[in-house]
Amino acid sequence: MRAWFACTGAELLARDPADTVGRLASAQQARGFAGSPDQGMAWQAQVAALRDAVASCAGEAWTVALEFDLLRLEKRIDAVLLTDRAILCLEFKTAAPTRAALAEAEDYALDLRDFHAGSRNHAIVPVLVAERTGFAPPAQPWLLPKHPTDPLVCGAADLSTLVRWVQAALPAPEAPLDGQAWLAAAYQPVPTIIEAATMLYARNGVQEIARARADAANLTRTADALAAHIGAARAQGRRRVVFVTGIPGAGKTLCGLNAVFGPAREDGAAFLTGNVPLVAVLRAALARDAVARGECDRREAERRVRERLQNVHRFLEDYATQPGRLPAERLIVFDEAQRAWDEAKSRAGTQNKRSRLTMSEPAHTLEIMGRRAGWSVVVALIGNGQEINTGEAGLAEWGRVIAATAGWDAVAAPRVLRAADPVQRLAAPDAGWLALDEALDLTVPMRSVQEQAGARWVDAVLEGDAGAARRIAAGAAALPFLLTRDLAAARMALRHLARGQRRAGLVASAGARRLRAEGLGVQLPEVAEWFLQCWPDVRGSDALETFATEYDCQGLELDVVGLGWGGDFIRRGGQWLCRRFVGDDWHLLRNADRIRYTRNKYRVLLTRARYETVIWVPRGSPAGDPFHDRTRPAAEMDAIADHLLACGARPLDPAALPAPPPPAQPALFPEPAA
Repeated sequence: MRAWFACTGAELLARDPADTVGRLASAQQARGFAGSPDQGMAWQAQVAALRDAVASCAGEAWTVALEFDLLRLEKRIDAVLLTDRAILCLEFKTAAPTRAALAEAEDYALDLRDFHAGSRNHAIVPVLVAERTGFAPPAQPWLLPKHPTDPLVCGAADLSTLVRWVQAALPAPEAPLDGQAWLAAAYQPVPTIIEAATMLYARNGVQEIARARADAANLTRTADALAAHIGAARAQGRRRVVFVTGIPGAGKTLCGLNAVFGPAREDGAAFLTGNVPLVAVLRAALARDAVARGECDRREAERRVRERLQNVHRFLEDYATQPGRLPAERLIVFDEAQRAWDEAKSRAGTQNKRSRLTMSEPAHTLEIMGRRAGWSVVVALIGNGQEINTGEAGLAEWGRVIAATAGWDAVAAPRVLRAADPVQRLAAPDAGWLALDEALDLTVPMRSVQEQAGARWVDAVLEGDAGAARRIAAGAAALPFLLTRDLAAARMALRHLARGQRRAGLVASAGARRLRAEGLGVQLPEVAEWFLQCWPDVRGSDALETFATEYDCQGLELDVVGLGWGGDFIRRGGQWLCRRFVGDDWHLLRNADRIRYTRNKYRVLLTRARYETVIWVPRGSPAGDPFHDRTRPAAEMDAIADHLLACGARPLDPAALPAPPPPAQPALFPEPAA
């Protein structure tokens, strides 16, 4: 049971309040938290308010759960009151209400809706119980209340009045809430990559967060299969490449982090990626968390996280230029392994730094990891359809290198044999060094919390198959893609949709060079601050002032995304065309690889949201305008919008979005000591 203490309303009334508080204190001690007089006094006040509410509302048959753990948020709901018709999430504060406290209470309710199986089909009401506050019912009665509802506010003395109002305002459900069933229901959250990395690093592996939400088991199956293949290689002293494939947002990075921060860390393990923004964001998040927990000072924290999260190009160069040096790691996770450099790119390096590599990156990887006697494992994470740059070798190079390197074998899902593009085909079906395991393929999109049809819809849209996209949209409960032609409306929608403490942000293709003429022309200056800071820090994504490109956000995610559609990917004659802005005009791309990379950029951008994506297609420059801009003709933008609507994107109606309250300010008063 996730609650520290739970009982019926009748039991709460019959029990001595001191006994209830004592049970909470005992649970606190058992979990390794230090108690405090302030916390004890806070519990006494909470129990007294709950007893009054239960008694005055004849709630003896109700259920009360105190200190309900929410793993994803690393927090607890102070109290959950289960009536016969509603789930009330109660957050108690000893000070006057603040925007931050309201957002916190709402976030708890959202977490239950999304990840607690017993809460999905019942009304959820977030409640902030704050001092010096009476209860004033909403000015507009709940006709069709949100799920969860907007937060309610009251003082402890008025909690009974609030509960009675909720009971009167909400209709009786078809089946009353069953308190015992609710307490026993599964709570299986899907954390963000930042949340997952922080918890895994702090706890040396958390099995619970490697599970999918309560109605999907794909991620659990893949994590278990990966652990089994690593364990077998270790037990048998084998050298093995384990390929984990998956659609965008299915949890590949989470599987890789779980492997690195799990038991294998004792033998040496590192997460390697060429995704510089991902490394920067995760390193900053882990270091901040380690300092906040008092584990070490900032310099030591940064040193430790650098060992676990490394730039793959620097890792390979360091060892390639020191042939006799043994790697410190037995296990490495190679993120986005299909994007590993081929030999030509490895030798050339980048514009800013000439490479010292002499082979392809897959070849160097196996040579380095094969230096130590005994077992070694390379976990290769393969993101299908996310190649966005030149010089990427694909799976075929991995297959060639494994076949040519003695002592290595591999295991992968059958998907790696069926790719239409030969560059992304690992091997022939009869390759003796390859074993197949269907469990290593992630097919359930986990990034999208409420609707799993998003990734398939994006594929159909980018293939230009409006009929298939429309059928997918029709079969979805609520397709999480909205369309607007107005940037101000997009920003308003993002602020409205990012409920609670959830994060919104703007993204756009790096090739969308003419969006600056439409009012969006500033890329984010510092990626870690953009992903980690919150309003009122203007560097944070939710300030909605700057945008991230596909290079900034690949492998990362936001709760709600606003995508600015650029002139680099347009519709003409019923077909998608890819362009590049050079000088003062657009130039069509004819190279097949560059066309594929541009299409994949939009796949990355369209799959960054855990909830809704608001697509902003600018109106462009009308043909009859005396100052007509040929680089952004309105007809091209109209064709894009028409296609997205034909595919089933939902038109955004600004009138249906009530103006949200100002963004939450930092809490003025700290929580009582846990």
